[in-house]
Amino acid sequence: PQTHHTASSLQRGPQFKLETSVERIKVLQASAELQYYCMQSACKEAPLVGVPAGSKPFWKPRSCALF
Repeated sequence: PQTHHTASSLQRGPQFKLETSVERIKVLQASAELQYYCMQSACKEAPLVGVPAGSKPFWKPRSCALF
């Protein structure tokens, strides 16, 4: 079933509050910031620099207490 929302029902919902609190920026600015971030972080990204064989980059080591 398709539901239709009125403006007043959307204004009361948590989604509306979330969307109105988000800082808005222009697409050009967002793309420039994303490109800058990618260029700065490229040396740390496993898909770009590779992962040594046998390593588990997403594995979280756990401690083990025997006593």
